[in-house]
Amino acid sequence: MRWLTVGLLALIGLLQYPLWVGKGGWFKVWEYDRQLQLQKEATKKLEIRNAGLDAEVRDLKQGYDAIEERARFELGMIRQDETFVQIPEKPPGK
Repeated sequence: MRWLTVGLLALIGLLQYPLWVGKGGWFKVWEYDRQLQLQKEATKKLEIRNAGLDAEVRDLKQGYDAIEERARFELGMIRQDETFVQIPEKPPGK
């Protein structure tokens, strides 16, 4: 009777092994789910970035305000009738 119990327990263990550790086992499913969540987070960040870039492209195509803003801040350009005033920063410690 004891051998029958041990044999049945061994059979149950052998049947459970592929379920947990096999090619399509639970451990693999959990790992794939974790990878999927990480990829969804990365995709969401990229979608937000793409939406911002799309809005910037539309602004640049439709009007001169965005172009003027970029010229002022990135290139330091001024209009013909404006006066440029630069205030130097004080060095720290003085």
